[in-house]
Amino acid sequence: MKASIFYRIASVLLVLFAVGHTLGFRQVDPKWGIDSLVSTMQSSHFAVQGFTRSYWDFYVGFGLFVSVLLLFAAVVAWQLGGLRGETLVAMRGVGWALAACFAVNGVLSWRYFFVVPVVFSAVIAVCLVTAAALSGRT
Repeated sequence: MKASIFYRIASVLLVLFAVGHTLGFRQVDPKWGIDSLVSTMQSSHFAVQGFTRSYWDFYVGFGLFVSVLLLFAAVVAWQLGGLRGETLVAMRGVGWALAACFAVNGVLSWRYFFVVPVVFSAVIAVCLVTAAALSGRT
């Protein structure tokens, strides 16, 4: 198999991950019993470097920040998948860095989140590691 196929698969999975994350990270299930906590996060405002923000603002901002970075990673993976063999060999460092990033992301997901981000991170990492390994062959 070719590295390009694995980069393209990873790219599509990254877009799906970004969409799922963007649509889901602000959802609060009433069964969790944290309505009052979320309400407090949304209503408690404080001054930070000349801006008035709430903890909810930080939560939403960082969540959207993650979504943007997932989309950027999707673009990088797609671009890597379109490179010719000799160019891809020269870009191996980027491929391995992207693979390492999602391997670590998988560990963080395992530690702090739940099954869906763990599975997405793991499958993406496997695709990227496979693509990086295959990219060393011309």
